[in-house]
Amino acid sequence: MASVRRECHEPSVSTCGRNIIMAKKEPTTTATAVAAKTKTAKAVKPHLFDPLTLRGLEIRNRVWLPPMDTYSVFARDGKPTPFHYQHYVSRALGGFGMIIAEATAVSPEGRISPNDVGLWNDDQIAAWSWIVDGIRQAGAVPAIQLNHSGRKGSTGSFSIGYRDQTVPAEAGGWRTVAPSAIPFGDYATPHELNVDEIHGIVDQFRAAAERAVRAGFQAIEIHAAHGYLISEFLDPLTNERTDEYGGDLDGRMRLLIEVTDAIRSVIPDTMPLLVRISATDWAAGGWDLDQTIETARVLRGHGVDLIDVSTGGIIAGVTIPVEPGYQVPFAQQIRKRADVRTTAVGLITKAKQADKIIRRRDADAVEIGRAALRNPYWPLRAAYKLGIPAENAPYPDQYIAGAF
Repeated sequence: MASVRRECHEPSVSTCGRNIIMAKKEPTTTATAVAAKTKTAKAVKPHLFDPLTLRGLEIRNRVWLPPMDTYSVFARDGKPTPFHYQHYVSRALGGFGMIIAEATAVSPEGRISPNDVGLWNDDQIAAWSWIVDGIRQAGAVPAIQLNHSGRKGSTGSFSIGYRDQTVPAEAGGWRTVAPSAIPFGDYATPHELNVDEIHGIVDQFRAAAERAVRAGFQAIEIHAAHGYLISEFLDPLTNERTDEYGGDLDGRMRLLIEVTDAIRSVIPDTMPLLVRISATDWAAGGWDLDQTIETARVLRGHGVDLIDVSTGGIIAGVTIPVEPGYQVPFAQQIRKRADVRTTAVGLITKAKQADKIIRRRDADAVEIGRAALRNPYWPLRAAYKLGIPAENAPYPDQYIAGAF
């Protein structure tokens, strides 16, 4: 994305039709070394490029692009632009199995920044359909993450300033909402939602899901992570309600379950439904792995097919022990103890590292975020590193002549 925030985890590609005949050369020392490594690696069959099937939908491999906000709707109408087309389709051409479009607001007030994409009206459908068609033609599965930003909305971005603060009304900002009137860091204090307003937000998720189906998306993800609205309801640090939407875990997960049921009621039975969730706050007294596992069990019973596992985002200034693959153990535990498919994300940058996660069944898919911003063709390079022949790698036919 153009600007990546920790809590969000987060060019045009052209070819020419020339037939190129290359002279054969004797292998260099480096090439010989690579071949030797590849031969040795064949003793352990890579699984990173095995297909995965969810509700009958086959996804070509286990390397997915996670949702990462780009804050690039400069017209502020929620419609994705040519930049978004280039961003997503280039990575579909690059071999990713599933492309999950960035946090897409279910209402104007549900945006993270004024420059976010949305699906709150029918006028936005056509702009998404164009992108969906490009992703599918490149062989990837297009998915979309639906979100309400809650108390972390109306914030700035690289393109408008006001970083890490609430955008004022005169600059296009709005009054934020939350389960309780508790601000995030130095942001403005949010309005505490009443029950009727909560029901209205559930309806907004339902309507956005209907539009996603009409746009041609093949999977939907609910954003329940990183301190946005649904995450705020789940978390005891941000939910001090005493009504049916607060209190114990059943009360705090009520909004998520209602949103899940609403979306499942309007999408095809054959469409996978994912939920992104933070497995821990990294903060005492807050959301933790045990609560996540119990929530995942409940979600599985409500038609959720996969838990997209991340962490953090609810409290400003929390120290997170970041290291390569630092969130993988959470995905592994949720997969094992909740008996549900999971994805792993977070500093997964190497082909062998990613493949090991799949081979060990720590997760069912891996998401490559910031590394994919540096290299849209990360999966193709990974296939080469794992010794997978080009004809078995996710190359577009037009790119085979340039295979590693």
